[in-house]
Amino acid sequence: MSYSVQNIRNVALIGHGGSGKTALAESLLYMTKAIDRMGRAADGNTVCDYDPEEVKRQISISLAVAPVEFKGCKINVLDTPGGFDFSGEVMEALRAADAAIIVCSAKDGISVGLEKAWKYCEERNMPRFIYISKTDEDNSDYNATFEALREKYGNKIAPLVVPIWDDNKKVTGIIDVLNKRAYEMQKLQRVEIQLPESKAGVIDEFYDSLKESVAETSEEFMNKFFDGEDFTYAEMIQGLRQGVRELSLFPVLCGSAVNCMGSLMLMDYIVELLPTPMEGNYHKATKSDGETEEFVVSPGGVPTAFVFKTVSDQYGKYSFIKVMSGHITSDLTLVNSRTGATEKLGRLYVMKGKRAEEVKDLSCGDIGAIGKMDKVKTGDTLCDSRKVVALKQIPFAEPCYSVAIAPKTRGQEDKVAQGLNRLNEEDPSFTLVNNGETHQMVLTGSGDIQVDVLVAKLKSRFNVEAELSETRVPYREKIRKTVQKQGRHKKQTGGSGQFGDVWIRFEPNLEEEEMVFAEEVFGGSVPKNFFPAVEKGLREACVHGPLAGYPVVNLKAVLYDGSYHPVDSSEIAFKTAAQLAYKAAMPEANPVLLEPVGELKVTVPDSYMGDVIGDLNKRRGRVMGMNPTGDGDQVIEAEVPMAEMTSYAIDLRAMTQSRGSYTFHFVRYEDCPPAAQEKAIAAAKAMQEE
Repeated sequence: MSYSVQNIRNVALIGHGGSGKTALAESLLYMTKAIDRMGRAADGNTVCDYDPEEVKRQISISLAVAPVEFKGCKINVLDTPGGFDFSGEVMEALRAADAAIIVCSAKDGISVGLEKAWKYCEERNMPRFIYISKTDEDNSDYNATFEALREKYGNKIAPLVVPIWDDNKKVTGIIDVLNKRAYEMQKLQRVEIQLPESKAGVIDEFYDSLKESVAETSEEFMNKFFDGEDFTYAEMIQGLRQGVRELSLFPVLCGSAVNCMGSLMLMDYIVELLPTPMEGNYHKATKSDGETEEFVVSPGGVPTAFVFKTVSDQYGKYSFIKVMSGHITSDLTLVNSRTGATEKLGRLYVMKGKRAEEVKDLSCGDIGAIGKMDKVKTGDTLCDSRKVVALKQIPFAEPCYSVAIAPKTRGQEDKVAQGLNRLNEEDPSFTLVNNGETHQMVLTGSGDIQVDVLVAKLKSRFNVEAELSETRVPYREKIRKTVQKQGRHKKQTGGSGQFGDVWIRFEPNLEEEEMVFAEEVFGGSVPKNFFPAVEKGLREACVHGPLAGYPVVNLKAVLYDGSYHPVDSSEIAFKTAAQLAYKAAMPEANPVLLEPVGELKVTVPDSYMGDVIGDLNKRRGRVMGMNPTGDGDQVIEAEVPMAEMTSYAIDLRAMTQSRGSYTFHFVRYEDCPPAAQEKAIAAAKAMQEE
């Protein structure tokens, strides 16, 4: 069944890991009869956690779509992972959603995940509800959580419910403040009960504060409020809806996913208060001439769809899309604005977890998937040839946790690379680079759990076992003193022999990194036709330095004398002679190891500044400056040797309870201090022995 844009709501469930997002999605599906029994994450049978890795770990790893149909509306629920290693999935969900529900547990109060979720919404000006989950479990405290939210985010936090609890603070029922009706759950059915007299005062107090919020949304309501008139239910909804859209109100609801308490009320308010795709976020599009303009979501416009996620598993490849304007049918031909190529759309589906139901068309604002679009990637805009636009890309955080990955069985490098490239289509938040200098395949993601999951998927999907190791640091070597040496190669074995003899001056050259070759030969002591052989011999030799076998840079080599034999001299003889001169000169030229240094920018809340700076000093870092961001965070800028950064992603998380983030980019090479040099040389020798 096709829904008009007014009757579609796209909502992302976001929040800390373990706060109950997947269970909430499950209860919404159950209460709307989309499923006939409730699954549990612990049993691995929920609709949204279907990947074998999710079942094994009992956490969400990727974004899943669960559409529910309620009171003539279609609510596309986007269930996201709470683990910080999978924040790329949250970025994709927020791109497709028009509003968010931040789920927080009544047992944990304000968690880091809630703070991050709030920040994501603030950055996008996204309307949001807060749903306090697990209110009926032991050690839950709805009041403490609600008060903490009020204290942190102020009076915009507007409760739409009053919980009814027993002596142990366990919530047994809930009261709808707007409708002044009370409910409890009996055998997963909602039953209306008598309003408890003890709650009358609280209900009135909350209702009055909602009225004040409504009064502030228009002049007409303000006058009515001051004249002491009551608002009708429709006016209350109209005012609250506007407050939610203008971000002057953040409604709070609560419940329990296990017994479905609060789930129907949550859906009522999603339909009544959250924006439709047309009223949702402001979208920017880049036209083919490079100009940027506002993109209007409209059912009457030409067909346009944004690809916000890709899944390629054993069932096939699906490109998840949100229809941004017009409506889309299978067999329609659209232009991919990234490549400029025309794409004929495959079959269209509505996804329910892993289940794909084929549909004839998708209307404006709706979310679905296209099958078998091989050339289409996450972040692509598919549009009509009459209006080619590119919608803004998904802002994935820059990955910064790097490890070297290699197959357990030799010779399967290609298999590992192909598998990771396929997984990269699904998860663009990690990168894979073949580092020619250190001869390692380097995988960079957001943290160790993400990397661990990728290794597990390589085994289960592509049948290749991989192992991880630390990334090697690409050191360099240079000389600090000028040295002159002779290289003489003479070999006589029956018939013609080999003879080459050169004198070369090696000097430091700080202007250019690459070796500079020059000659000052007088009187033809070395014929011109052998110069290229001498240069080639030296270039090959420079790849291995005298200290630890790293490439030598900033070197000038001058050929200034030598001798030759009219019969026995050859190019190979002079090449060998040059290499002998290099080997003799380097150890005497006062060589030193150079290490790569990068620019580090760490964003942390003020309260962690001391710990982070203390830690940077231990890593031989130089703090260059600090800049406040204006929202209680500081950006610390420092220069740190790359060798000290291997475990930084995990260490920073531990130091800041996952609140810190950073970027790190190579800047230049610097002389390595003696202690660090010894350590690096020892490591290089150990590796060569292996």
